[in-house]
Amino acid sequence: MTTLVFGHKSPDTDSTASPLIWAWFLDHVGEPAEARLLGTPNTEAQFVAQRWGFELPAVIDDVEDGQPVVIVDTNNPAELPANINKAEIRAIIDHHKLVGGLETKSPIEITIRPVACTATLLFQLMGGHGGHAPDAIKGLALSAILSDTLEFRSPTTTPVDRRLAEQLAQDLGVDIPSYAAEMFAAKSDVSAFSEAELLRMDSKEFTVDGVDFRVSVLETVSPQQILSRKDALMAAMPQVAAEDGAQQVLLFVVDILKEEATMLIPNELTRKVAEASFGATVSGDTVVLPGIMSRKKQIIPSLKVA
Repeated sequence: MTTLVFGHKSPDTDSTASPLIWAWFLDHVGEPAEARLLGTPNTEAQFVAQRWGFELPAVIDDVEDGQPVVIVDTNNPAELPANINKAEIRAIIDHHKLVGGLETKSPIEITIRPVACTATLLFQLMGGHGGHAPDAIKGLALSAILSDTLEFRSPTTTPVDRRLAEQLAQDLGVDIPSYAAEMFAAKSDVSAFSEAELLRMDSKEFTVDGVDFRVSVLETVSPQQILSRKDALMAAMPQVAAEDGAQQVLLFVVDILKEEATMLIPNELTRKVAEASFGATVSGDTVVLPGIMSRKKQIIPSLKVA
């Protein structure tokens, strides 16, 4: 059977590009594979796919019993199809903390390394094959690294990510600042999305001190486009939380250029979270958090309810 490669729900650029990269590699070494998505990718990921000549992979809701799969860019069952533990998981390749809860029928390859981007890890695992990957595959990897590192501004950036991105850019003849600016402009255009879609666009589920949160991050070079919709976003939070089995949505609008996040504060619970987690003093319905850019490295590890 063809192996399906996919990342997490609410796919960003890394979770869109990495399945395409790894499916190419598996095909390249003689294992039939196809990329899939678990949701509609964000505008940046759509721009990247088009820029490098790819059609977006098909979106799937679930997997059948026994379906061979490779999971990339997550190891969290909450971000995967409901039937994932009855699929034949062949490998997990990720750069997030180990969550637990996945089950396999036999021993598998699991690779989790502290790099900023799954695509970086994929090129490490491909070894010499990565050097002669098609330009389109190299372009996907470069895009994923620039996205996940926010063009090396994010504290998750490692020297490994930067070196690979610079080598790929050199191979492709791409100017990193110019290309990253195009990507971030595409990511910042959210005018076509509803408030509920924005709250789910780049979000993950976490339980903190017994409270279930949907933690949403919107990275942009035009934060006012999002913050101008602040009231509508806060009004949509209760319904999104209820539909998704959470008690509260936490939304952080990351200003890529200023290297800061604005957290929306719709109620007393979010005020307590902001003050306990980030030492902030909240006096209104937003609070600016200087230097906060990474959900994985800065937001999630800091979250407290009281």
